[in-house]
Amino acid sequence: MDNPSRSERSRNAALEAALATIARDGPGRLTLDAIARESGLSKGGLMHQFRTKDAVLKALLDRQVAYFQNFSRSYMEEHGAESSQPELASQIATSRETLSRPHSAAFAILAALGQDPELLIGTREIDAGKVKAIKAEAADPQLALLRWSAARGLALTAMFGLCPLSDKEREQLFHRLLDDSQWTVLAKPATQAKSAKPPKLAKPRASRAMAVTAKRR
Repeated sequence: MDNPSRSERSRNAALEAALATIARDGPGRLTLDAIARESGLSKGGLMHQFRTKDAVLKALLDRQVAYFQNFSRSYMEEHGAESSQPELASQIATSRETLSRPHSAAFAILAALGQDPELLIGTREIDAGKVKAIKAEAADPQLALLRWSAARGLALTAMFGLCPLSDKEREQLFHRLLDDSQWTVLAKPATQAKSAKPPKLAKPRASRAMAVTAKRR
């Protein structure tokens, strides 16, 4: 085995060990020593790949981002012609795909948040680009963002064990989010959606006792 292949193998072993440690012991127990023990690498061998814990966490996030970006591109190539909003469809499908590997994604996010939230800046910038692309292709950008946000909400709540829905119910909702025909009747032209004013909220009515008191005054 050549050195690049051996190096890549050591790198992947370290990342898998980091995920295993986070899953078993929690993000707070992730250290280079713990990763070395879990992976079977020497401390020197591990530090040849990652000098700090932050470097490990960044690599975990980068690996997740790369996987889902590749999935999104593949989905666009295969199914883009089937949707009037291919960018939106690919992102909804990508949110659904996160559930095929929820622990890896969730643990990477949790660990990054616990260690240094700034590690997620790159992810937010990527998401900002997705939002821009989704809005650009949509006749009703707000409705498109509602569908995108709903898909992300389904994925994130499931990843963190907070979703009360069954797998079947969740899949049915993803299917509806992907189906453009389900949303056509709700869509408004971009200018109309932008100018629409939100409904006024009704003011809370005072209780009967408060009304009587005010009248006496």
